[in-house]
Amino acid sequence: MITLEHYLFLGAIIFTLGVLGIFLNNKNLIIILMSIELILLSVNINFIAFSAYINDISGQIFAMLTLTVAAAEAAIGLAILVVFFRNLGSIEVNKINQLKG
Repeated sequence: MITLEHYLFLGAIIFTLGVLGIFLNNKNLIIILMSIELILLSVNINFIAFSAYINDISGQIFAMLTLTVAAAEAAIGLAILVVFFRNLGSIEVNKINQLKG
């Protein structure tokens, strides 16, 4: 049987992968955005696991709200990525300083 600890362990692994993706790969903007999505996904897993554990639906509702924020973040991030690529021809994060002014 799958218990609460299994879900928490899965959430911790996904959160760690997201944090490592941000800190180890700081050149590619797409990887950074996907790592942020992994972090939000791990938080949602924890919300849903605790919600099921205490038999309360509020954690699941909050997870749905977090999913809408994650979708908006992805849409805005991809729009910024397209503009960034059009202006510089690259998606390296180190070149963001060239957009000042």
